[in-house]
Amino acid sequence: MRLPSSLKIDAARSRVALSPTDPEFVQDPYPAYRAIREVAPLFFWEDYGCWCAASHALVFDLFRDRRFGREVLHVSTRAELGWPEPRAHLAPFDAVDAHSMLEREPPAHTRLRTLVNRAFVTRQVERLRPRIAKLANELIDGFEKAGKIDLIPAFAAPIPVILIAELLGVPAAMAPRLRDWSHRMVAMYQFNRTRNIEDRAVAAAQEFTTFLRIYIAERRASPRDDLISHLIAAESQGDRLSEEELISTCILLLNAGHEATVHAIGNGVKAILQSGLLWNQVFGQSEGGVEEMLRFDPPLHMFRRYALEDVALGPATIRKGEEIGLLLGAANHDPARFEAPERFTPERGRSSHVSFGGGIHFCVGAPLARLELEVAVPILFERLPALSLKGVPLYTDTYHFHGLGALEVKW
Repeated sequence: MRLPSSLKIDAARSRVALSPTDPEFVQDPYPAYRAIREVAPLFFWEDYGCWCAASHALVFDLFRDRRFGREVLHVSTRAELGWPEPRAHLAPFDAVDAHSMLEREPPAHTRLRTLVNRAFVTRQVERLRPRIAKLANELIDGFEKAGKIDLIPAFAAPIPVILIAELLGVPAAMAPRLRDWSHRMVAMYQFNRTRNIEDRAVAAAQEFTTFLRIYIAERRASPRDDLISHLIAAESQGDRLSEEELISTCILLLNAGHEATVHAIGNGVKAILQSGLLWNQVFGQSEGGVEEMLRFDPPLHMFRRYALEDVALGPATIRKGEEIGLLLGAANHDPARFEAPERFTPERGRSSHVSFGGGIHFCVGAPLARLELEVAVPILFERLPALSLKGVPLYTDTYHFHGLGALEVKW
């Protein structure tokens, strides 16, 4: 177990100094999580300036604790919290976030989730199984003869973005542009973002919004069997999504569904190759292989929530408006919940990992993500039975996301 050089733990005060950009932490955060969790399952992360939960029990409970939420301005004002006014240059990006169900709490969240469920969750995700299989095989057809490839751009990245594009009713040829918008926008959530990152994200939000307005207008005039048309038609008790809500929902489905699934595929394939298990051992346990991929090396490592009131929690008093970080990667490796958590073990079955979140914000796209992993990854191993790593896979420095920049393989 190699600990990051920047890690400093003050167990008596439950305080931790640890740079999320520390190269050792970027490449393997789990030893640090273990060292922290053993002495301070709830700790103040000085680099982030907030309390964080590292145990499975805490993370699981905090996802469902209604004293915390994704927004706080519905119960307080900026003046009361001592917050400055929003920065003007971020207005186009903030406008997208303002209507996203991921950033809202009840009753606004309940309304948005109900409407989106009618168009997305209740649609038969299972009917996409043949399309995922066809896409996976087509991609492998394109590189099988090469004998080696970087699986991230060649396989992991195209599958989720093409599927989301087709679900929305957007031409698959738009996938590279959609992927670029997504990359630029989600960069806003990484540690120590810069003004350049902010400007690129704002530009992406503006370009994506303009593009979607055109498509929404077309679908209003001529509905089709696609997600945008279904979102337009979605109705509950006489209520419908506004155009701003439609735009935010489409952007959320792409950004969350694409980025996380790319990393889930890449991280999962790496885990399987390093486990020493044969692919049919991994996927011969019904859903166990997919669930273990999600638990073992999840694509998202932190989910942050605001305190909606003053909360006394263990050694902490978290004041109204302050944030708490829920460390999903740490929770998924808690030995109090998972036996030998550092071992890739498909036989665990459908364990209570927290990779999709929990409570009212449980990932709306979880069924689709699971299906993509369940279908595409076994096809990869079946088609390329001699698949092995070529070199050392390296993760990108983009915490709180956790994904590979490249996955060089050979066969």
